[in-house]
Amino acid sequence: MNKEKLLKKIQSAHQGNLFSLEIPKNTKEDENKIEDLVKELEREGRIKLREYVQREYSVYLHGIIKYVSD
Repeated sequence: MNKEKLLKKIQSAHQGNLFSLEIPKNTKEDENKIEDLVKELEREGRIKLREYVQREYSVYLHGIIKYVSD
């Protein structure tokens, strides 16, 4: 998974400007990669994460999509 794929998943799982998404993971590396991608999207100002929950087989994300005109 890359940053653009994650952003598309977030955009497809939104309602208004809020999103809620559960991403399956296979390994600890997947979890770390997802966490890094989420942090990068936050730094870029594309999302504001409210909740990040690491579950046994998935990662749950909840937050706000920021709409910024280019």
